[in-house]
Amino acid sequence: MLEMRPDCEACGVELPAEAHGAFICSFECTFCAQCADRLDDRCPNCAGELTDRPTRAHALHAQYPPSTERKHRA
Repeated sequence: MLEMRPDCEACGVELPAEAHGAFICSFECTFCAQCADRLDDRCPNCAGELTDRPTRAHALHAQYPPSTERKHRA
């Protein structure tokens, strides 16, 4: 199951698990659409491809909670 990280690692923008617009690599590094575009869809951490992250229905958050650990380095 994906962690569904809550923020963009590059700019810190909120990326709710139920919303579109997040991109991930195979290690689940997470970026917003604007940062993924700026990075040419390449993860700066592992050089892997950034691809659309699927969404998780809000009704499933209690049973399968998204991560609350923030990765943005301010």
